[in-house]
Amino acid sequence: MSDWRASDRGAAVRAPARPAVHGWLLALATVLAALFAMTVLAAAGLWAAGAHGLPDAAFPRVVVAVVLLAVGGDVGLTGGSGGLVDARGDLVVLPLSVSLAGALVVGAGFLAPLRHRAVVGGRELAGWAGRIAVLWLLALLGLSLGARQEFTVSLGDPALRDVGDLLGLTPTVGFAADVGTSVLLGLVWLAGVLLIALLVARKAPLPARLVRFHAAVRPAAHAALDVLLTYVVVGLVVGVVVAVTHGHAADTIAVLLLGLPNLAWLAFTLGLGAVWDGRVDGPFGLPMPPALDRVLRGTQDSALSVRTLAEQDGRAWWLVPFAAVVLFAAAYVMARRAPVGTPLWRHAVHLGVALAFTVLTVCLTVRVSAHYGLSLLGIGDLGGGLSGRVRLDPRVGQAVAVAVAWGVVMGALGGLAARWRRR
Repeated sequence: MSDWRASDRGAAVRAPARPAVHGWLLALATVLAALFAMTVLAAAGLWAAGAHGLPDAAFPRVVVAVVLLAVGGDVGLTGGSGGLVDARGDLVVLPLSVSLAGALVVGAGFLAPLRHRAVVGGRELAGWAGRIAVLWLLALLGLSLGARQEFTVSLGDPALRDVGDLLGLTPTVGFAADVGTSVLLGLVWLAGVLLIALLVARKAPLPARLVRFHAAVRPAAHAALDVLLTYVVVGLVVGVVVAVTHGHAADTIAVLLLGLPNLAWLAFTLGLGAVWDGRVDGPFGLPMPPALDRVLRGTQDSALSVRTLAEQDGRAWWLVPFAAVVLFAAAYVMARRAPVGTPLWRHAVHLGVALAFTVLTVCLTVRVSAHYGLSLLGIGDLGGGLSGRVRLDPRVGQAVAVAVAWGVVMGALGGLAARWRRR
């Protein structure tokens, strides 16, 4: 009897006290929930933008393309008519409202079975992430194969139409996803989301070897996430007010549902003092406030900063004090969550590093590059003014440098405020 009890106690010690559920059904639920949230948001935004009126029942495929773009997919513009008419174009843009919705759902689903645990094994964590990755890979393949469509384009000018009829030309334009690149970038997006989820979740378990980094990394990472989400919430409130009071409600709602973080996080970097280079040329443009469009509109690149934006709208100067208030609040919360007795210089360094990575991520995700045009025999642009170019690129080094400076200063001030509050 005593031997049986001893062996029973040994088995109980070897078994996990509260094993996490790492089943395929939970992983499938996480992936499907993320795709559902992203699809609904993309469809609503495109519907508000008028994309439901596209010919050839193209709306569902456009929705698929937007979801694929949101996870970093490569969707290229295609077209032409034999060797006489050629379409050329490129499109690099992330609809970050859709991306953020998917990231929040994936992160929540990834962390759900890890709750109420102090430590998790590295192999166990890798296995759980691997299940999600396998199902995500299958979803990316489906999205990549479905994100393709072609449309017939009028040549515009009557003389060009006559030439087209004479030569039997029917120019077409469309889009198609690069399957290999889209799958690879989509998996990179997923890996980034899972890593960020582990970094910012204050109560999620870590492998035993990484537990010692919990106090140093997670308060600062969570503070950086709080800053980004604060800007999104404030931008949402401002957008709703604009939609109600300034007319063009459908266009404003489309921007909120597709690209709210694009504008909100751009405003965040401008408030810090970052500078972007950009151009809006042609009939197309970014879904942006009029002042921003006036700064960038032209045939040459323009520098976008809080100063140049304030020349068009003086209210842009409010971005600077707003950034200071949000960063100070985040620094204070970070210091309150840090272990008691943490030196001020550590608060400063932690927030400086966290903001540097945050602004670098914003620079990589908010940048835009788009160009499209039709040519006849390789000469000129056709299509009734359908040619256009949109570009918005950050000065990455300068943006990261000002983020570090703000993080160091606000980290120290937040630490001082938290120390005074404790006393």
